[in-house]
Amino acid sequence: MSVFPQSPLLTAVNEKFCIMEKTRVSDGAGGSTVIWKEGLEIDVAPSLDNSGEARIGEVQGLTSVYTFMISSAINLEYHDVIKRKKDGKTFRITSDGKELETPSISAMSMRSVSAEAWELTRS
Repeated sequence: MSVFPQSPLLTAVNEKFCIMEKTRVSDGAGGSTVIWKEGLEIDVAPSLDNSGEARIGEVQGLTSVYTFMISSAINLEYHDVIKRKKDGKTFRITSDGKELETPSISAMSMRSVSAEAWELTRS
């Protein structure tokens, strides 16, 4: 499902992502290991924050900050992880997915979430 069903121009900015599912499995020695699996595939219109403040933060070691436009039918929650299909880059959601939604009268039913570049870890 496209985030922008009414506009071919806006549909062109969509990229395929998938929601990553985190599972803990036994390591056979009394502990556990984290396994990440690809889940639901979604369309996302990503935008990198390249403001002066964001660039200064990146130089100082902070992660890249993004804004993702997604369908209102998808609920990404704080700390969910998604992966961009074309290059495998992963991102962690850093906002509540229900905060910034288009008004119900809008023809474009979408919401905005913030995210940061993030590496999947095993523990």
